Amino acid sequence: MHGEYKVPGGKLVVVDLDVEGGVLRNVRVAGDFFLEPDEAILAIDAALEGAPAGTPAAGLTARIDAALPAATVMFGLTSEGVAVAVRRALAHATEWGDYDWQLIHEQPQSPALHMALDEVITAEVAAGRRSPTLRVWEWASPAVIIGSFQSLRNEVDPAGAARHGVTVVRRISGGGAMFVEPGNTITYSLSVPDSLVSGLSFADSYAYLDDWVLGALGDMGIKAWYQPLNDIATDVGKIAGAAQKRVVGQGGGPGAVLHHVTMSYDIDADKMVEVLRIGREKLSDKGTGSARKRVDPLRRQTGLPRQAVIARMIESFRDRHGLTVGKVTQDEQDRAEELVRTKFGTAEWTARVP
Repeated sequence: MHGEYKVPGGKLVVVDLDVEGGVLRNVRVAGDFFLEPDEAILAIDAALEGAPAGTPAAGLTARIDAALPAATVMFGLTSEGVAVAVRRALAHATEWGDYDWQLIHEQPQSPALHMALDEVITAEVAAGRRSPTLRVWEWASPAVIIGSFQSLRNEVDPAGAARHGVTVVRRISGGGAMFVEPGNTITYSLSVPDSLVSGLSFADSYAYLDDWVLGALGDMGIKAWYQPLNDIATDVGKIAGAAQKRVVGQGGGPGAVLHHVTMSYDIDADKMVEVLRIGREKLSDKGTGSARKRVDPLRRQTGLPRQAVIARMIESFRDRHGLTVGKVTQDEQDRAEELVRTKFGTAEWTARVP
């Protein structure tokens, strides 16, 4: 069995192993990390040898930590990362390079249609009818997107939303509310097979699926990191938030994960706190100036036009994992429009948690 795991902010860990009689055998850990002293790698292999195959990641981590020489120093490697690679090997996890990734980047869409497209495209991946897909959104109008389980009245000021022409929609994933404007926001979705995150905890899957965009930001001169559970941050403020939804495959399909991220290219902090009730407490306890500090836009950090940032992100993904240009099929479009009529564009769905 073979498992790989890119440690967030670190290096690749590769584990090859066999399972005999319910325990790990012939464990071999490798990767492009740095480790001192040399014999520490042998200690890691030995610590894993004979471990019950059902040992959770925390138990494997403890075995490794107990076996390491006292003076061990790891660079780009953690005991937890090795344990995750083992669990991914046992789960027969797939890797980014196992797939032909497709890019969808089309004309601006309404907020409700974006919600519907996420559901339809991820369902197609879950059923095995569509390749894993990176979809970059273009917004036709300003919106507030609230999480699946958020209270509408607690999150949104209806007077502020009406005054600024902001549409309120509810997505299928959990997490917090997001304020978006067409020229001020960069949003993308990853619809990926379940097997890509096999062996990862829910929290680890966020970091794993965000790793490519951290690299893309680094290529643009931004030192960013994953901040549990679902934020991307820099030393001058948060720049993005992520959310996920697991989708069960139909008809024997593999199942899929929807992972979508909204990034602040620019932000109108005054408008945001007029539209979001929670923003007044979370972001502006000391006035709108604190909102500006908490969320630091990509425009200021990169000095690049929004479309240039998007182009560099797409190219970075292509360089790492391969990417071909695709499109929403007519069937997917029809199904998404039907979901707008019956679900995402209805007051019943938007206010399902009043």
